[in-house]
Amino acid sequence: MQTRTFAEWMADVDAYVAGPAAAWAQQIETTGAVPQAVWQELNDRGYLRLAAPRDFGGFGLTFVEYLRLLERFAAMHGSMRVIVHVMNSLWRSLASKASLGQMERFVKPFIAGQLRATFTLTEPNSGSGADIKTTARREGDEYVVNGEKWMIIFSDVADYFLLFCRLEGTSGGEGTLALMVPRDAMGLQIEYMAPAMGVTGTQHGHLRLSNCRVPVANRLGEEGDGLEVAFRGFLDPSRTAIGMTCVGAAQRSLDLATEHALTRVTFGQPLAKRQVIQMWLAEMATDIAAARQLVLHAARKLDEGHSITVDASMAKMFATEMLQRVTDKALQIHGGPGYFQSSEIERLYRDARMQRFEEGTSEIQKMVIARDVLDKAKAARERRNRG
Repeated sequence: MQTRTFAEWMADVDAYVAGPAAAWAQQIETTGAVPQAVWQELNDRGYLRLAAPRDFGGFGLTFVEYLRLLERFAAMHGSMRVIVHVMNSLWRSLASKASLGQMERFVKPFIAGQLRATFTLTEPNSGSGADIKTTARREGDEYVVNGEKWMIIFSDVADYFLLFCRLEGTSGGEGTLALMVPRDAMGLQIEYMAPAMGVTGTQHGHLRLSNCRVPVANRLGEEGDGLEVAFRGFLDPSRTAIGMTCVGAAQRSLDLATEHALTRVTFGQPLAKRQVIQMWLAEMATDIAAARQLVLHAARKLDEGHSITVDASMAKMFATEMLQRVTDKALQIHGGPGYFQSSEIERLYRDARMQRFEEGTSEIQKMVIARDVLDKAKAARERRNRG
């Protein structure tokens, strides 16, 4: 496998984002579709397996290193950013409970780009966690699955859906399953949803499972391990990574706004001379710097082997809301011309809204954080009472 220094990776990614990726962005916005050639190019360049271990066929970058590259990738078109992010994240879920045989069937082909899978948790009539309603019952060597999933990304290209459901008659975290459901599974119907507000060309799907039959051999881990595969394997690092994609998109927005402020002349002087514009730029830069450090703090903890559930929620919550503030100010600095689709800031503004939904809303992150704050306070009170 090709060996590169981190500096070489950074230079390569910067050149790609400024060149080929910019050309792809124009084509995607014009056609409303992500060509298969984009997937192939990203895979051929090694961008879809940066974070995976070398033993699995990846390049073995640390999480911090990967996130520093992801910040650069986030300046790309939103759909291309999503491809890089998901493919560099989902292997953790697949590998977390995979048997040796499943490593060969699913994990290594996924990392190599020979197999595409997508995270399949969200449902129309429930949240994205322990209240999942899609059920399964075992019949011999198969599970019979019934339920619905929606807003499932890459539904048009996925070979497998990493689907989370529960055994019939169970509730909460009990009896949850992680199943690799093949695209051609009997009883699976895939309906494509309407185009989204942003991330043009990324197809989301509504999955309907009616007595859908899935081999028991496609279960990752044991019965009851489903939510652990979802949350420990994928969501914590993925939430942190989303935080860094917000940092990258916000930095690009700041760069565009700054350049516009320096070149746009009104009433005889550049916008950059206006004090209010200077104040906005200062606020934007500070917001970005704070989010970047919060994300890197969580990433360093993951590299050191610590749990980052709360840190990931903090990073995602702050960074996604930061991105809204920064893109709003950036669009305001651009004025009327920034509102038209010919403007890059217009696309960044639309794409930015998606991150607040990915891997749980800000409200979900706040629940995770508040629970930790209260648990620590209760523990401290109990220690005082014992003392």
